[in-house]
Amino acid sequence: MGKLKVGVIDLVSKGPTNTLWARVMHANLASIMPQVVATWCEQEGHDVTFSCYTGFEDLQKEFPSDVDIIFICSFTQAAFLAYAISNKFRRKGVVTALGGPHARCYPDDAARYFDYVLGFTDKSVIRDILGECASHPQGVQVKVSSQPRSLPGVRERWKFIEPTINKAPFLKIVPMIGSMGCPYTCGFCIDATVPYQPMEMDLIKEDLRFLRTKFKKPLVAWHDPNFGIRFDESMTAMEEAVPPGSVKSVAESSLSVLSEKNLVRLKKNGFIAMLPGIESWYDLGNKSKAARVSGEERLRRISGHVNMVMRYIPYLQTNFVLGLDSDEGDEPFELTKRFVDMSPKAFPGYSLLSAFGEAAVSNLDYQRDGRVIPFPFHFLNNHLAMNVKPRNYDWIEFYDRVIDITQYTFSPRAITRRFIANDGFTPKWLNMMRAISSEGYGRIRFFKKVRKQLTGDRHFRGYFEGAHRELPDFYRDIVRNDLGQLWEWLPPDALDHDENAYLRKQKTPEPAVVQES
Repeated sequence: MGKLKVGVIDLVSKGPTNTLWARVMHANLASIMPQVVATWCEQEGHDVTFSCYTGFEDLQKEFPSDVDIIFICSFTQAAFLAYAISNKFRRKGVVTALGGPHARCYPDDAARYFDYVLGFTDKSVIRDILGECASHPQGVQVKVSSQPRSLPGVRERWKFIEPTINKAPFLKIVPMIGSMGCPYTCGFCIDATVPYQPMEMDLIKEDLRFLRTKFKKPLVAWHDPNFGIRFDESMTAMEEAVPPGSVKSVAESSLSVLSEKNLVRLKKNGFIAMLPGIESWYDLGNKSKAARVSGEERLRRISGHVNMVMRYIPYLQTNFVLGLDSDEGDEPFELTKRFVDMSPKAFPGYSLLSAFGEAAVSNLDYQRDGRVIPFPFHFLNNHLAMNVKPRNYDWIEFYDRVIDITQYTFSPRAITRRFIANDGFTPKWLNMMRAISSEGYGRIRFFKKVRKQLTGDRHFRGYFEGAHRELPDFYRDIVRNDLGQLWEWLPPDALDHDENAYLRKQKTPEPAVVQES
């Protein structure tokens, strides 16, 4: 195998953008695995060009014209951008490979547009792909049986981390990971079936010490699906590595981990933001120590718990899923409104129920029931589209409730109460910016447009109801506008995909997959 020119692209944005939120935060949303793949490629002796695409870069200028192979990492919402980039480079004879969540969720669709589609990936997978580096009209699906047991640390990845975080004007957040998989089994989560495994604590210690040589007070985002499952072991490693509070951290965790005893230790070790999942007032309570109660009682317990957490952690985002099958009538939305009032410091994050292909076994049930809508990937980001027909609401009724709860959460009154309740400049500023930008006001505007189309356009409503598969121009125009000049490189059949592909695979033999040991 000769030396190759390798490109690695981490798609944070799904197209060109100029928003304030993107300018401030997109570089801080970089993924770890593209940096890992770039490191592995260099370790194999190849020349690597790396880019984290935040929506402001010109990818045509960043990559040499004679690159041999490009690895692209993409979430599903950026799949069309990935497909367009792949199409453009394949036309030049470049081999392309796709990894990341979209490759895991929709491997068969991705194989139509890439030479290689990667599931769970370790260094041996990358070595084999580089060794062959061949074009495949129908992409080859490659995976190992589980997540890798170890990854290159921050020190090894630094040459790819540094230029990425330098794009961020204010906050500069370094991505780290302490564990993979999750012990919980939430039906909508891609990590629900991935066995939990901690990473090497000695490497984590080394990386924390290394970051102290680069920043006076580093800020770390822990990419664990659920941080702190082995809580004492994780905290002890941090305390042995660096002085308490000398590294600031942000992590996604469950309320069940955030006991007052643990919160004291988290505060001591510099944790400044947590993102726990509440999900529902009726279901999935095992992450919140409220599995045996629901409705009013769960609201009371969780609100009290959240308020206690915020005595120790300055910033808290509480995550909800709207449209679960357990939701019915006004009550789930009214309970959420009461939570907004009872816990004014917390920033509520709302996701619309979405079934991401093969991400979770529960998606098979939605497909068997004929409830999955073939929304283009571009809109599958938990808020632009809900691709599962709600069980207990019609579409107009559901959107009325979603608009109402979003308006309530981001009303001038709620924004002001949140601003006053929070302490410190950063939580106040971050909450305000999120409320008045695309996450708050922007979603309200978009939801109202969808609701208007549902009532005024029979063709639009028919798409939601499953009466036909013809994508409304409303959505097609958004894709074209978001992709900009790359729209011309999007394969013409990419807007449509088989929404029941996962179910069909249970009935027919799967395509050839190279299974590594």
